Amino acid sequence: MPPSTLSSEKRFSGRLLTIRVDKIRLDDGREMTQEILEHAGSVVMVPVDADGAIWFVRQYRHSAGKEILELPAGSLDPGEEPGAAAGRELREEIGLRADRLTRIGGFFLAPGYDTEFMHVFLAEDLRPDRLPGDADEVLFPEKRSLAEVKEMLAAGACEDAKTVAALALALHRLPG
Repeated sequence: MPPSTLSSEKRFSGRLLTIRVDKIRLDDGREMTQEILEHAGSVVMVPVDADGAIWFVRQYRHSAGKEILELPAGSLDPGEEPGAAAGRELREEIGLRADRLTRIGGFFLAPGYDTEFMHVFLAEDLRPDRLPGDADEVLFPEKRSLAEVKEMLAAGACEDAKTVAALALALHRLPG
């Protein structure tokens, strides 16, 4: 049985997230405080081109203090459906539209403290169709062969959890 919430207080509300502190009571009567990061949800795409190569973006991540190679992804806008967000983010981040976009799974990013649920899409039948990107992002699209991607995963070279999880969901669906 889930614990009962005794109180909930929003401590910060920003553009992408809200932080709240909940006081909860467990089944055994103990009370505890939980810090929760609220997020509207997000999407991550595994874009595969006609040659079987997978598209990534390289970008500086301030919290990590370095550039990271990751799959294109983004937050849901208020009221936006995940499929629409996936199509929009592909066009903004790598300048390609997917004529075939298939939802292949999803996961919570950090369920111990975060409500964010990420929807995973396989994006195929790609063609050029760029939308302007977000003003606060500097992205460099890169593509890697399927063999390179498998080598990166085997070597532990992917440092982004959503990229590792999304590739794990997608790889068995790809030829080779």
